[in-house]
Amino acid sequence: MEEEKKPIEFVSTTENQKSITQELLEQVLPFIKEQFKSEGKNLELAILNQALQVQENELVVEVMGHVQEEIAQKMKPELIRLIRERAGVGQFTFSIVTKEEIATQSSKLYTDSDKFRFLTEKHPALKEFSKRFGLETDY
Repeated sequence: MEEEKKPIEFVSTTENQKSITQELLEQVLPFIKEQFKSEGKNLELAILNQALQVQENELVVEVMGHVQEEIAQKMKPELIRLIRERAGVGQFTFSIVTKEEIATQSSKLYTDSDKFRFLTEKHPALKEFSKRFGLETDY
């Protein structure tokens, strides 16, 4: 028996698919969060609760620090798969932006006097109340 070889026909599945948009992402994000929550992936869920933005067919995930960056890298394939399945989008790029927390320049407030001075700078009416009622910060 001779087998007849037929030419291989390639079918593109991305022609009819949409591009990812911020609106589509916001529609499917609750389902994706629920999926991660049901699997007990709380660290990944914390990343999903941060800023996710779509810019020109690119999903930008903002993370805080290197630990979250590593977690985001590990969850990347699953997240892309879930977004593509739920939203019906074609290919898109995925990038991670690491935002480092900026250490505050202000000194630590240890004593009651320091705390009171700080609060009176923020809320000047507090100083008037302390004078009116004869309140002192030191014991």
